[in-house]
Amino acid sequence: MRRFEGKVVVVTGSGRAQGLGAAILRRFADEGAHLVVSDIGVPADRMGSSDTGSTAEMRTVADSLRATGARVIEIGCDVRQEADCAGLVKAAVDAFGRLDVMVNNAGIGYLMKPLLETDEADWDAVLDVNLKGAFLCSKHAAKQFIAQGTGGRIINIASQAAKTGFPHMAPYTASKHGMVGLTRSNAVELGGHGITVNAVCPNHVTTALGAKQNAYFAELLGFASVAAYLENMARKNPLGRPGKATDTASAVAWLASDDACYVTGEAMNVSGGEEVH
Repeated sequence: MRRFEGKVVVVTGSGRAQGLGAAILRRFADEGAHLVVSDIGVPADRMGSSDTGSTAEMRTVADSLRATGARVIEIGCDVRQEADCAGLVKAAVDAFGRLDVMVNNAGIGYLMKPLLETDEADWDAVLDVNLKGAFLCSKHAAKQFIAQGTGGRIINIASQAAKTGFPHMAPYTASKHGMVGLTRSNAVELGGHGITVNAVCPNHVTTALGAKQNAYFAELLGFASVAAYLENMARKNPLGRPGKATDTASAVAWLASDDACYVTGEAMNVSGGEEVH
């Protein structure tokens, strides 16, 4: 299928080769879209070099997409900064003439601590990237969609943690619950412009971030190894496995397609039946 031939798609937090963002871009590339790879590009407060997509990594992701025949640019963007978010949308329009899909994927999920050891800086870092970043990018994408007059799609990558609480992840869980609220509010407000706003709520996916969570929770919950932790996770899932990045990418592609033109304000579980509300 080439459902997105000539459409322009921006995915934030997409500068890691094994990340959800890169998988989402690959799915859109397969269906003919023009793509914007974006990540912060440099380490920042509470974000080390192993936690962020560097400029070089963004280029690697972009080159891999170009090898499929897609038109691609890569843009550094700190989603905590409004000027960067506005500049990201402008760069997409300057390169390709329009914007059609904004996927808010940038997120921090590696600051895992007990509530009583979580400091204000941890809280601010997670909420600023995960929730404020989605707000700012949605705002500037919506402005562009309205100016174009042809509608658009905003898709927020939430989490199973948007529906269920998890220990040692208070900021992350709060930010993802908040993202669902943002999704619903924006869907109501922007629907009259032909803009749909939805969230995707994946269960655990072993990306580079997911691997850190595996190691942390395997130890916290007393498993002998990460492999044993993952085996237990698979046993609890009705479909018998954790999620894959391609599962999330498929859901995003559907929400961006014409097939989902009457779906907005939803928080779609992609969890193999593990999350049912």
